Parts: sequence; structure tokens; C-alpha cells
Amino acid sequence: MNFLAHALLARKGSDDFLYGNLIADGVKGSDLSGWPDEVGYGIRHHRRVDAVVDAHPDVVAARARAPRDGRRFAGVALDMVWDHFIARDLDDDSIIERAYHVLRNRQAPARLGSMIPAMVSQDWLRGYADFDFTCRAVAGLGRRLSGPNRLAALVPWLEGDYELLENDFQRLWPDIRARLGR
Repeated sequence: MNFLAHALLARKGSDDFLYGNLIADGVKGSDLSGWPDEVGYGIRHHRRVDAVVDAHPDVVAARARAPRDGRRFAGVALDMVWDHFIARDLDDDSIIERAYHVLRNRQAPARLGSMIPAMVSQDWLRGYADFDFTCRAVAGLGRRLSGPNRLAALVPWLEGDYELLENDFQRLWPDIRARLGR
């Protein structure tokens, strides 16, 4: 899942734990000894969430519906679509303000150094509520990868499969929150 989902799953933890969850995709390797304990715990929690989500039957089924040549990248697109459904239905966005506060006041890992300030200043977490914004974000992320933009190529599938993806999410999210919410 992406930033908003990880923030919600970490909301009951400390700011260090939340920060670790938010930056985990920018941290490589298993040696987290250079990070404060709670940040390292947040990074590990994020990775556990990713592993459980990626293996979840509804996610596996959704990826199987993706166009064959885009399946390798479908998980990334799905993560962003899950954030769309969360943002669209979010009734209390205080976690967004808390996440932005944490990210504004800490140094992002180099791999996320230019993305985090843009995410905060452009209010991506609220922007995901708009499906067109989410699709543009999917395509934009694909431009950062080498080779053809396989993520942009998935946008028509996301649009055409929207109702099925929403059904997948309605089963996925309560399960993930019950198992991994903190």
C-alpha cells in the first residue's frame, strides 16, 4: 500500500514509528541500526504490510486481471489506487496533517529527497481522492522508471476495472487494518 494507507496503519504509534512507515520505500537493506529504534520498527512494519498486501488473495486476483505486459508493475499502480479509495472515503484527515508535519520536520532518505517535498507541497494525500489525479500520479511515477512507461500503460486498465478494484479494496482494507493496524 502507499503513503496514506501506511500512515493510517501506523497512526497509533509514535511520530518516529510513523516516519519509518512513510520513508520505508526509500530505505534499502536489512541493517537498520543507523536509524532510531522506533523508526527502524516503522520501516520493518511497512515492509511487513507490503508483504502481506502483495500476497493477499484480492491483490493477487487484481494483478491477474492486469494486462499481461504490465503485471510486473501492477502492484505499484494498485498501491496508488488503494490510496485513492482511502482518500476518497476518509472522514477524518488529521492523519494527513500529522504525516505532513512529520515529513516536513525530518530529512527524507536520498531516494525520496525530491519526491517528499513535492508530495507535501502539492498535497498528494488529499489529491488521491480524485481518481484522475491518482491516474496522473501513476503515469508520472512511470516516467521516473527506465524504459517504456509501463505504469502509464496500466491507466486504461485501472479506469476500466475501477468497480472490480473497488470491490477488491472493500475486502482487502478491513482485513489489513485488522491484521496490521497499530
